[in-house]
Amino acid sequence: MEMEEANNEHCVDKSKTKSSRLKSLDTFRGFSLTVMVFVNYGGGGYWFFQHAPWNGLTVADLVMPWFVFIIGTSVVLAFNSMRRKGVSWLQLLRKVTWRTIVLILIGFCFMNYSPRDGFLSWSWLRIPGVLQRLGFTYFVLAVMQTFSPHREIPLRELNWWNPIQDVVLYWPEWLIIGLLETMWLCLTFLLPVPNCPTGYLGAGGIGDDGLYPNCTGGAAAYVDRWLFRDNIFWYPTCKVLYRTTEPFDPEGVLGTINSIVMGFFGMQAGKILLFFRKMNKDILVRFLIWALILGISAAILSKCTRDEGFIPVNKNLWSLSFVTCMGCLSFLLLGVMYFVMDVKEWWGGQPFIYPGMNSIFVYVGHSLLGFYFPFSWEMRFQDSHWEKLFQNIWGTALWVFIAYLLYRKKFFLKI
Repeated sequence: MEMEEANNEHCVDKSKTKSSRLKSLDTFRGFSLTVMVFVNYGGGGYWFFQHAPWNGLTVADLVMPWFVFIIGTSVVLAFNSMRRKGVSWLQLLRKVTWRTIVLILIGFCFMNYSPRDGFLSWSWLRIPGVLQRLGFTYFVLAVMQTFSPHREIPLRELNWWNPIQDVVLYWPEWLIIGLLETMWLCLTFLLPVPNCPTGYLGAGGIGDDGLYPNCTGGAAAYVDRWLFRDNIFWYPTCKVLYRTTEPFDPEGVLGTINSIVMGFFGMQAGKILLFFRKMNKDILVRFLIWALILGISAAILSKCTRDEGFIPVNKNLWSLSFVTCMGCLSFLLLGVMYFVMDVKEWWGGQPFIYPGMNSIFVYVGHSLLGFYFPFSWEMRFQDSHWEKLFQNIWGTALWVFIAYLLYRKKFFLKI
């Protein structure tokens, strides 16, 4: 994907900058990936490093939408760089298609499998997945960027829409995103689901006084079961607390629609970086404005509550309020890192920048080898947080160190 090579030609307002590569984007990616590895290894057994059972937000719920946001930003910067080098739209499309296929195949084959599982079996194979969602999201965003009508940054003429030119000039893309979000809203709230109330967003099981035990996820789960039958995730985060019996896949079809919307917010960040090149104040102000718009939207949709909002914040469903909330946090975090690393150069991004430049290697490696020594071992004190915490920090730190060694050797795994 464009996640490692994307930002190599964006300049900041520093006349003596040694490298034009955006350190903030690599560091943001690496920070997200490091937290993801730590969470996947167990997060020390602390509840706030576990995914929320249903509605609500924990640290574990932050990392994937951050990663999707970064993909969107990277696509804009990478494609701008390749177009400047004379790469044709056909070459771009061929490259995008190949990367998407490889990424989905990695997710479908390798992420479903561990050597301890024995031979692959269709009976338990899961069709949706994290890399599958990232791959499809990347494909849609990249195709939009490939056929974008404005291939170069236009001259800044005197027009009334100059302050929002990074939005107005890309109105066809905004129209596509608006249609996708309308589709999500219609399917989520209008699609009839057998034996369930229309528009149901609950966890099912014993939730809602046990009135809808087989309605986990509402329309989102219904669409996934219709498309994939039993080849979806059977152990959702709500299973224990809500005693659910139905499968639910957090990387399902409807959630992927909003994943594209999340990635588009990242594309908007990339357009801001391009349109206002060398205008750091304008970049930071626009990042803040977008954070406020999305944050206020999330607050209205959720009513600043966990369960009582119009659309609760829910990572399993990738609800609209979840996407706007995470878009807000993404703009804020990228803005802070951009200011600290690319504008002021107070910090070089270490150690997070190293896994950020080798994200595919670290993600696939930690997923396949996480249950083996030296990344983990059988613990003597199962109820002790300190041993779990030490083991999870140790396993995460090893992958950061491996990424550092690969950086020193100038080895970067790219698709």
